[in-house]
Amino acid sequence: MSTEEILCKQFGISETVYNYVTKIEKDLKEKYFDKIEKTREANQYKVIYAMQEHKLDYTNFYWNTGYGYDDVGREKAEKIFASVFHTEDALVRPSIASGTHALYLTLSAILQYGDEAIAISGRPYDTLLTVLGEEGNEPCNLKEAGIIYKEIPLYNNDIDWESAIKAVTMKTKLLMIQRSTGYSFRPALTIEKIKNAIAKIREVYPNIYIMVDNCYGEFVDEIEPSDIGADVIVGSLIKNPGGGIALSGGYVAGKKAIIDRVANRLTAPGVGKEIGLTFGTTRNTLQGLFFAPHIVSEAVKGAMLFGGVFSSLGFEVTPALEEQRSDIVQAIKFNNKDMVVKICEAVQNASPVDAHVSPVPWDMPGYSNQVIMASGAFVSGSSIELSADAPMRPPYIAYIQGGLFYDHCKLGVMLSLEKMMEFEEVKSKL
Repeated sequence: MSTEEILCKQFGISETVYNYVTKIEKDLKEKYFDKIEKTREANQYKVIYAMQEHKLDYTNFYWNTGYGYDDVGREKAEKIFASVFHTEDALVRPSIASGTHALYLTLSAILQYGDEAIAISGRPYDTLLTVLGEEGNEPCNLKEAGIIYKEIPLYNNDIDWESAIKAVTMKTKLLMIQRSTGYSFRPALTIEKIKNAIAKIREVYPNIYIMVDNCYGEFVDEIEPSDIGADVIVGSLIKNPGGGIALSGGYVAGKKAIIDRVANRLTAPGVGKEIGLTFGTTRNTLQGLFFAPHIVSEAVKGAMLFGGVFSSLGFEVTPALEEQRSDIVQAIKFNNKDMVVKICEAVQNASPVDAHVSPVPWDMPGYSNQVIMASGAFVSGSSIELSADAPMRPPYIAYIQGGLFYDHCKLGVMLSLEKMMEFEEVKSKL
């Protein structure tokens, strides 16, 4: 059977929806996909070179027991990550449970009682607000540890570096930048914007720490925040750099002095990076990194297809098609609770795993509102695999991310449109 026959007969896609999506897809391929491929190629060679530079060999996939002393594979993986991100050192561990965990480790390792941290990219992602002690009252948050926190809103979707400089005090030790859109409705901060802000701040405060939350942003551009002045970058292995293969984990990459402190926080002072089992995950971690540039390019294409289709139907999306992308997230504003639920149901129905399950809003730990999440993934919670989520609050924005293969994203778009045809304002435009 042809592709059209498979989609229409086996997945129940109508001819109307198939033709509509195919038409928009053709336009996207002609205008945008070639640039994505060039970025993928540059990043792929960067990863291969790092693996060859450190003489990765098959025996590095074996692992130790007990304390994990002298785990050559673990050490080599961290050297490879440091080379890819052009940093002095890196910590890459399956015991880092999430991106939020990696951020918490880094902040708590650098900051001490009485120190101040300033978020200069506006309000951080929901889970980090709990870490900072700005929401909830969870034990061991940074406010409880005597850390002072404040934030500087973005100005015209850019870092307000002038206000950031004015906000720095004698207590300010670290500036935080969130690259991705998070649960806001703005394009991710581009490398150029981050570079400009860091350069301006360094002119006045050359020694202040600058940390970038790099989640969802790895390999979307040819360079990373660590290439343009960030002291430390942080991310999750079940997002971009894990390539859909890493089973768990996170990374912190940056200056050696910072990585030493983070390692001591993760394990214990005096042992730092020298201990910690990989539980045999080194192969998955490095193979995922090898796949990552290709997988990220597929996810970016898929995000553009979601954006192209829904913007053509009159919905507000960010980033817009013509805007430079700096993460894999496509946000779609529905202003309609039921539509948000429908698109999440469609993404779940498109999944290879748990396609028969219907996602529902629930009280997810670390979030101030109920959240609906569609994630029929091989790795639980993996947001480099096609997923969709939304906090259940006005203006009801759905956040689409991931997609190991563009074809999977395309199926998700088509099934989304089929469900959206229940709404007359969508059906009348097809």
